[in-house]
Amino acid sequence: MLNPTESMATVPMLSGSERLWGTSVVHDLAFLLARANAISLAEANAAAALHGLKVRSYTVLAIAVSDTRPTQRELAEFLRLDPSQIVALVDELESRALVRREPDPNDRRANVVVATDEGRAVYTAAHATVTGSERTIFGVLSEEERMTLMTMLRRLAAAPDALSA
Repeated sequence: MLNPTESMATVPMLSGSERLWGTSVVHDLAFLLARANAISLAEANAAAALHGLKVRSYTVLAIAVSDTRPTQRELAEFLRLDPSQIVALVDELESRALVRREPDPNDRRANVVVATDEGRAVYTAAHATVTGSERTIFGVLSEEERMTLMTMLRRLAAAPDALSA
Protein backbone atom coordinates (compact mmCIF):
# COMPACT_ATOMS: atom_id res chain seq x y z
CA MET A 1 0.00 0.00 0.00
CA LEU A 2 1.11 3.53 -0.73
CA ASN A 3 2.42 5.35 2.28
CA PRO A 4 0.01 8.31 2.73
CA THR A 5 2.96 10.69 2.84
CA GLU A 6 4.31 9.52 -0.53
CA SER A 7 3.50 11.19 -3.81
CA MET A 8 1.91 9.21 -6.64
CA ALA A 9 4.88 10.28 -8.76
CA THR A 10 7.23 8.19 -6.60
CA VAL A 11 5.21 4.97 -6.88
CA PRO A 12 4.80 3.19 -10.21
CA MET A 13 1.41 1.90 -11.38
CA LEU A 14 -0.75 1.25 -8.34
CA SER A 15 -4.03 -0.55 -8.77
CA GLY A 16 -7.31 -0.66 -6.91
CA SER A 17 -7.98 1.69 -4.06
CA GLU A 18 -4.26 2.13 -3.31
CA ARG A 19 -4.00 4.57 -6.21
CA LEU A 20 -6.54 6.85 -4.48
CA TRP A 21 -3.91 7.78 -1.89
CA GLY A 22 -2.56 10.09 -4.59
CA THR A 23 -5.71 12.21 -4.64
CA SER A 24 -6.18 15.50 -2.82
CA VAL A 25 -8.66 13.99 -0.36
CA VAL A 26 -5.75 12.60 1.68
CA HIS A 27 -5.14 16.18 2.83
CA ASP A 28 -8.72 16.54 4.11
CA LEU A 29 -8.85 16.18 7.90
CA ALA A 30 -12.53 15.21 7.88
CA PHE A 31 -11.82 12.39 5.41
CA LEU A 32 -8.81 11.14 7.39
CA LEU A 33 -10.76 11.19 10.66
CA ALA A 34 -13.70 9.42 9.03
CA ARG A 35 -11.47 6.74 7.50
CA ALA A 36 -9.51 6.20 10.72
CA ASN A 37 -12.82 6.08 12.61
CA ALA A 38 -14.25 3.48 10.22
CA ILE A 39 -11.17 1.28 10.64
CA SER A 40 -11.17 1.72 14.41
CA LEU A 41 -14.91 1.03 14.72
CA ALA A 42 -14.72 -2.12 12.62
CA GLU A 43 -11.96 -3.54 14.81
CA ALA A 44 -13.55 -2.41 18.07
CA ASN A 45 -16.94 -3.83 17.05
CA ALA A 46 -15.28 -7.17 16.25
CA ALA A 47 -13.60 -7.17 19.67
CA ALA A 48 -16.75 -6.12 21.54
CA ALA A 49 -18.81 -8.74 19.66
CA LEU A 50 -16.87 -11.44 21.50
CA HIS A 51 -18.79 -10.23 24.57
CA GLY A 52 -22.14 -9.72 22.86
CA LEU A 53 -21.62 -5.97 22.55
CA LYS A 54 -21.13 -3.34 19.88
CA VAL A 55 -19.10 -0.17 20.33
CA ARG A 56 -22.15 1.89 21.30
CA SER A 57 -23.43 -0.59 23.88
CA TYR A 58 -19.88 -1.09 25.17
CA THR A 59 -19.58 2.69 25.57
CA VAL A 60 -22.85 2.98 27.49
CA LEU A 61 -21.78 0.08 29.70
CA ALA A 62 -18.37 1.69 30.29
CA ILE A 63 -20.03 4.91 31.40
CA ALA A 64 -22.46 3.01 33.64
CA VAL A 65 -19.57 1.14 35.25
CA SER A 66 -17.87 4.45 36.05
CA ASP A 67 -20.45 5.10 38.80
CA THR A 68 -21.27 8.56 37.43
CA ARG A 69 -24.96 7.55 37.34
CA PRO A 70 -25.73 9.34 34.05
CA THR A 71 -29.28 10.10 33.02
CA GLN A 72 -30.38 8.87 29.64
CA ARG A 73 -30.51 12.51 28.49
CA GLU A 74 -26.90 13.03 29.59
CA LEU A 75 -25.88 9.91 27.69
CA ALA A 76 -27.64 11.16 24.56
CA GLU A 77 -25.94 14.56 24.80
CA PHE A 78 -22.48 13.16 25.59
CA LEU A 79 -22.59 10.47 22.90
CA ARG A 80 -24.31 12.82 20.44
CA LEU A 81 -27.07 10.30 19.81
CA ASP A 82 -30.80 10.72 19.53
CA PRO A 83 -32.50 9.95 22.87
CA SER A 84 -34.42 7.10 21.20
CA GLN A 85 -31.09 5.46 20.34
CA ILE A 86 -30.05 5.66 23.99
CA VAL A 87 -33.35 4.09 25.06
CA ALA A 88 -32.71 1.20 22.67
CA LEU A 89 -29.11 0.76 23.89
CA VAL A 90 -30.13 0.83 27.56
CA ASP A 91 -33.06 -1.52 26.83
CA GLU A 92 -30.64 -3.99 25.22
CA LEU A 93 -28.20 -3.83 28.14
CA GLU A 94 -31.02 -4.04 30.65
CA SER A 95 -32.50 -7.12 28.92
CA ARG A 96 -29.13 -8.81 29.50
CA ALA A 97 -29.11 -7.67 33.15
CA LEU A 98 -25.94 -5.62 32.57
CA VAL A 99 -27.48 -2.31 33.64
CA ARG A 100 -30.60 -1.15 35.41
CA ARG A 101 -32.50 2.11 35.45
CA GLU A 102 -33.03 3.82 38.77
CA PRO A 103 -34.94 6.99 39.53
CA ASP A 104 -32.75 10.07 39.50
CA PRO A 105 -32.81 11.45 43.06
CA ASN A 106 -32.47 14.99 41.61
CA ASP A 107 -35.32 14.64 39.09
CA ARG A 108 -38.03 12.04 39.58
CA ARG A 109 -38.99 12.31 35.91
CA ALA A 110 -35.57 10.99 34.83
CA ASN A 111 -33.75 7.71 35.21
CA VAL A 112 -30.08 7.12 35.81
CA VAL A 113 -28.26 4.15 34.31
CA VAL A 114 -26.38 1.94 36.75
CA ALA A 115 -24.21 -1.10 36.03
CA THR A 116 -25.09 -4.41 37.67
CA ASP A 117 -22.49 -6.82 39.03
CA GLU A 118 -22.88 -8.86 35.83
CA GLY A 119 -22.43 -5.68 33.81
CA ARG A 120 -19.20 -4.93 35.64
CA ALA A 121 -17.91 -8.43 34.91
CA VAL A 122 -18.82 -8.23 31.22
CA TYR A 123 -17.29 -4.77 30.97
CA THR A 124 -14.03 -5.92 32.58
CA ALA A 125 -13.68 -8.76 30.07
CA ALA A 126 -14.78 -6.62 27.11
CA HIS A 127 -12.45 -3.78 28.13
CA ALA A 128 -9.46 -6.11 28.04
CA THR A 129 -10.44 -7.33 24.56
CA VAL A 130 -11.20 -3.85 23.19
CA THR A 131 -7.96 -2.47 24.65
CA GLY A 132 -6.03 -5.26 22.92
CA SER A 133 -7.79 -4.36 19.69
CA GLU A 134 -6.79 -0.72 20.16
CA ARG A 135 -3.17 -1.74 20.57
CA THR A 136 -3.38 -3.49 17.22
CA ILE A 137 -5.18 -0.65 15.44
CA PHE A 138 -2.92 2.06 16.80
CA GLY A 139 0.22 -0.08 16.71
CA VAL A 140 1.57 2.07 13.88
CA LEU A 141 1.93 4.91 16.40
CA SER A 142 4.48 5.18 19.17
CA GLU A 143 3.15 5.47 22.72
CA GLU A 144 3.96 9.19 22.67
CA GLU A 145 2.11 9.65 19.36
CA ARG A 146 -0.88 7.71 20.68
CA MET A 147 -1.07 9.90 23.78
CA THR A 148 -0.74 13.05 21.65
CA LEU A 149 -3.51 11.81 19.35
CA MET A 150 -5.73 11.06 22.35
CA THR A 151 -5.13 14.55 23.76
CA MET A 152 -5.94 16.19 20.44
CA LEU A 153 -9.05 14.07 19.90
CA ARG A 154 -10.32 14.88 23.40
CA ARG A 155 -10.01 18.58 22.57
CA LEU A 156 -11.78 18.13 19.25
CA ALA A 157 -14.48 15.93 20.76
CA ALA A 158 -15.24 18.53 23.42
CA ALA A 159 -15.20 21.50 21.02
CA PRO A 160 -18.56 20.85 19.29
CA ASP A 161 -20.36 21.19 22.62
CA ALA A 162 -19.28 24.83 22.71
CA LEU A 163 -20.11 25.34 19.02
CA SER A 164 -23.58 23.78 18.94
CA ALA A 165 -26.23 25.89 20.56
